[in-house]
Amino acid sequence: MITSTTNQVAGATTTTAATTGRGMDSLGQGDFLRLLTVQMQQQDPFDPVDNKEMLAQMAQFSSLAGVSETNATLEQIAEKLDLLIETTQSASEI
Repeated sequence: MITSTTNQVAGATTTTAATTGRGMDSLGQGDFLRLLTVQMQQQDPFDPVDNKEMLAQMAQFSSLAGVSETNATLEQIAEKLDLLIETTQSASEI
């Protein structure tokens, strides 16, 4: 049963990536929720996924989303600082 579930979850990942034209590096929150839904649908009712394990997965995804958002913000700040430095250098040459 675990192999079947793993294959179906992997299939959902491949389908999601193929339909949206994105690679595995750019899976988002919607993709995570689709995978979680498939995982829950395919689990053995007599041996369900442990609540702690599911919460740990959700916490990891939330943490990853926060880090990605922080990286994007820092990139924007770096671009603005580069522009400010260029502007300052141009003004000092005049």
